[in-house]
Amino acid sequence: MSDSHEAGYLVVRNHEEQYSIWRADRELPAGWSAEGTGGTRQQCLDHIDRVWTDMRPLSLRRAAGV
Repeated sequence: MSDSHEAGYLVVRNHEEQYSIWRADRELPAGWSAEGTGGTRQQCLDHIDRVWTDMRPLSLRRAAGV
């Protein structure tokens, strides 16, 4: 699949604040919600690189007092 699908992807996030990308034309999987960013695959991956700075799940960050 190429990046030529303009606005073909969404950035999604789960309850543990973990990020992924999802095809915009597909129903979101259970437990995931659209984060508000869409674009090409690469644009979405670049956005995730900027915003997901702590890869630990939310429950682990809370347990560590962060």
